[in-house]
Amino acid sequence: MMRLSNLTLRNALIATHDALATALALFASFYLRFEGGDLFYDRVPLLLHILPYFIVFTVVVCYVSNLTTMKWRFISLPDALNILRVTTVLTAALLALDYIFVAPVVNDPSVARSIQGGFFLGKTTIVLFWFLEVFFLSGMRFAYRYFRYTRTRRHARTEGALPTLVIGRTADAEVLLRGIESGAVTRLWPVAVLSPSVADRGQSIRGIPVVGGIDDMEYVVADYAKRDKPITRVVMTPSAFDAEARPEAVLMRARKLNLIVSRLPSLESGDTPRLTTVAVEDLLLRPSEKIDYKRLEALVKGKSVIVTGGGGSIGSEICERVATFGAARLLVIENSEPALYAVTEELAARESSVKVEGRIADIRDRGRITRLMNEFKPDIVFHAAALKHVPILERDWSEGVKTNIFGSVNVADAAQAAGAEAMVMISTDKAIEPVSMLGLTKRFAEMYCQALDRDLAAERSGKPPMRLISVRFGNVLASNGSVVPKFKAQIAAGGPVTVTHPDMVRYFMTIREACDLVITAAAHALAPVRPDVSVYVLNMGQPVKIVDLAERMIRLSGLQPGYDIDIVFSGMRPGERLNEILFATEEPTVEIGVAGIMAAKPNEPPMQSLRKWIAALEQAIARDDRATIKSVLKDAVPEFGSSAA
Repeated sequence: MMRLSNLTLRNALIATHDALATALALFASFYLRFEGGDLFYDRVPLLLHILPYFIVFTVVVCYVSNLTTMKWRFISLPDALNILRVTTVLTAALLALDYIFVAPVVNDPSVARSIQGGFFLGKTTIVLFWFLEVFFLSGMRFAYRYFRYTRTRRHARTEGALPTLVIGRTADAEVLLRGIESGAVTRLWPVAVLSPSVADRGQSIRGIPVVGGIDDMEYVVADYAKRDKPITRVVMTPSAFDAEARPEAVLMRARKLNLIVSRLPSLESGDTPRLTTVAVEDLLLRPSEKIDYKRLEALVKGKSVIVTGGGGSIGSEICERVATFGAARLLVIENSEPALYAVTEELAARESSVKVEGRIADIRDRGRITRLMNEFKPDIVFHAAALKHVPILERDWSEGVKTNIFGSVNVADAAQAAGAEAMVMISTDKAIEPVSMLGLTKRFAEMYCQALDRDLAAERSGKPPMRLISVRFGNVLASNGSVVPKFKAQIAAGGPVTVTHPDMVRYFMTIREACDLVITAAAHALAPVRPDVSVYVLNMGQPVKIVDLAERMIRLSGLQPGYDIDIVFSGMRPGERLNEILFATEEPTVEIGVAGIMAAKPNEPPMQSLRKWIAALEQAIARDDRATIKSVLKDAVPEFGSSAA
């Protein structure tokens, strides 16, 4: 319930309206019941005596029921039901007043005089009051809602709003229509809806007709053009991206008709209803995993969080999600000054209560990372800083050792020393039975985190031990260095599009989905009953053939593969393999009951062995002794089959 100190003049006016509406309903019910005759006027003195107390009671009931603080502009079915509840409470109060308090007075001959009957109000009057009170409380509210709605329609049509065709089910279309009515979405006005659901067709939603299915787009556009209502824009709602809606066909048809295409993001992701451009990534995936956002908010809300590599594509998205879920403080650690500036400026522009700080630092610098952690005292550390480009690390693989191994060790040790509750390391599916230096260095970092997690669990301390977990995922669409931006650039340049091998397949997921599932894994790891898992793998559905991805992106650009844009097979690069795998044969999988996430029990050597290998690597790196470095890594990860020289 809203605090009294937060009430405004608007709330006082609403309370006054409700008081007057109740008084009017009470007098009108008496007048109708007694037909304005002597019986009515005989009751007026006692009614006036009772009325002030009943009005005060009404104001209190309306306030407690949040009727006083309800915005009339957005009155909806739950608000109407609330009005019914309030009216029922007031009617029950009148009934009690009549039968318990007033009736004995009326039946007293000394005061009854000309008031006939055993009760002051009577059942008929009370029933009339219930109906009239509902009408008077809701009438002005719905009238105001309709006034704002018609004004929005008028402004939309007079301010150059584009006639728009909405694609998707009616439930999604209503979100868009409400966004227009509230002013969140501007410069367009829907004239028709095309729904993939047969049950929606022939219906209307908020006055907008559902005129057909996806295949009717050309006919509907031509029909409205004949009626001098030319459609110039298409909005695809989330259900328009379901497989059965054939989003690729929708986009191709819209482009052939020269229509502007936009999309409405899913509200489940926490986005406000606003239009964005349709990205190729929207049309490449299986349906996104359902995320339990309340669980994520419970993990992050009020916490102090550090994100290493916070200026990168993954790290910056984690920062955005941490701010969305209500963290109290956020420290962004980044070694690129432009990237740090960009992410902190973007976070500062958000309407969020989180206190954001940014620090230039390299995770290789153990002393610097340790000092930052000790000063900030994080509750949770998300470790996203890494070198990740496979061909580059195959050439400069000693740099991968310095960042992905030594840097991860520094972050883990510093987080543990600073008293963090958890550290989450972003890993890769290439860490399973690795064939590349990226996979190898990430696997070594995973083993260190697993060993430290196990050792901390074995300690008998007073507080719950820090959790260290690793989360693996595959290719993240639109992330820095991923294949989708590369293909986009090649298509824009007129081709050719280069694919390494016709049989190469990869797992894909969006940046938002990946980051939400990373936080979900952290929430599971920090459950009151400690789960016996420390490696989480995100469910990425079925792998996608890279050549199919290239062909589809070419078609989505309105071009024909092999005719407008050629696809060239360039050959596999060092460190690549045709298929990625999700779990090693030595990692027993565990069902954790969280949608979108699989897990495995840890499988790592003892910490003593890991520290011995780390010391040997440090000495070999100092001497630039590549043979020793390779020998140590091969000893630590026997399944490694690198093609690196």
